Amino acid sequence: MTNKIQRLKDWNTWQELLNEAKQLRYQLHSAPELGFEEHQTATLIRASLDAVGIPWKAYAGTGTVATLNKDLIGSNIGYNQAAPHIALRGDIDALPINEQTKKDWRSNHPGKMHACGHDGHTAALIATALWLKRHESRLPGPVSFLFQPAEEGLHGAKAMIEDGALNSFDMIYGWHNWPAIPYGKAICPDGCVMAGNGTFRLTVHGKGGHSSQPQHCKNPTLVAAAIALELEKIIGRDLVGPSPKVLAVTYIDAPSGDTIIPETAHLGGSIRVANNEDRDLLFGYIKQHANRIAQQYDVEVEVITSPKYGATINHSANAAAMRQALQAALGDEWQDTEIATPIMASEDFSYYLQQIPGAFALVGANDGAHEHSVSCHSPHYDFNDDLIEVVVTTFCHMVGAPRPA
Repeated sequence: MTNKIQRLKDWNTWQELLNEAKQLRYQLHSAPELGFEEHQTATLIRASLDAVGIPWKAYAGTGTVATLNKDLIGSNIGYNQAAPHIALRGDIDALPINEQTKKDWRSNHPGKMHACGHDGHTAALIATALWLKRHESRLPGPVSFLFQPAEEGLHGAKAMIEDGALNSFDMIYGWHNWPAIPYGKAICPDGCVMAGNGTFRLTVHGKGGHSSQPQHCKNPTLVAAAIALELEKIIGRDLVGPSPKVLAVTYIDAPSGDTIIPETAHLGGSIRVANNEDRDLLFGYIKQHANRIAQQYDVEVEVITSPKYGATINHSANAAAMRQALQAALGDEWQDTEIATPIMASEDFSYYLQQIPGAFALVGANDGAHEHSVSCHSPHYDFNDDLIEVVVTTFCHMVGAPRPA
C-alpha cells in the first residue's frame, strides 16, 4: 500500500491524479467490506489523507471526516458567512453479493462486492480532497470530506450525525452513479430526488395437518396468498394521488412438505414513497387489509412494519447551485429530461438533508458498456471510471475551487 499512497502524494498533473484515483478505486473494489466493517477501507482513506497532510477525525467507527481550511471554521469569513463550510459526502461500504464480473480488480472477498459503486464514490472524493489540498489557499472557506460507512440499509448517515459529524457544516452535497441515466447526463431536482422506504413482514398463524384433510386445517399458505393479492391493490384502490409510490410483496415463505399443511406462513416486502405521510398511510392499509383477510379465514396474523430511510429531499437553493456545477462539468445538455423523478430507490443521505441544507444528484453511468448499464446491486455491475473526473470537476465548482485542467 505504501507505493500507492506515495503515488497519490506525488502526482503532478490533473490526468495523473485521475489515473491514480482509478487505481485506488480498483484497490477498493478488490477488497470490499460490509457496513460498519470497513476497517481496511478506512485505513486506506486515512493513509491517503495523511500522505498529503489533510487532517481528519474518525466518526461512527469506520467513518472519517477530513477538513481543509479548518482555521476558517467559525470565523467572520467562514462559518455562516459569505464562505460557508461545505461538506462533500462519499459512501464506502459494499454489499453481500458474489461478484460475477471478470474484471482484473474483481472482489477478492467471497460474498462481498462493491455492486453499487461506493468504491468509485470513495475514489472520487479522495481525488477531490487531493486536488483541493493543492489549492487550499484559494478556497473561499472551509471544505470537509465526509467518508460515510454503512449506507446500505444500516443507517450509517444517522450514526455519523449522532457522533457529531455535522456539527460545524453549513451545507452538504452528495451524489450517486446511476446506470439508468446515460453517461453525460444527470438529475438534481428541487424537492424529492429519491424515495423513502420501509418494509413489512406478516406471519399468518393457521392450523396445520394432513393435506388429505384440509377441512380439519386452517391453511396459512392460502391466507398468505390472499393477503398478498389484496396488498397489491392498495395503491390503485386506497392510496391514489399524484405522489409516486410503490408497494411490492417480495416473498411468501411457508416451509412444509407435499402432504403437510404448515402451521404458519410468512410474507413480506417493501414500500417506496415520496413523503413520510404516504408511508404511514401505506403501513396503515397493510395492517387493515391483512387483519380483514385473516378474520375472513378465521386465523391470526401478526403484522410488523418498519420505516427505513426517509425521502431524499433537496433544498431548492442548494439544488440550483449543484445544477450549475453539473452544467459546468457536463455541458449545456447535461440534464436528463427522460427519467421520472423521484427515483424510487432510497438513500440515507436523507438524514443529512433533514438536518442541514444541501442537495443530492444522480449522475449517469451508462456509456453502452454492459457493466455500466446493468443496475446497481447486480453481480455484473462495475463502476464507470469516467465519472471520477465528472464528479471531481463538479465538486470543485461547488466549493469555488480552480477548475481542473
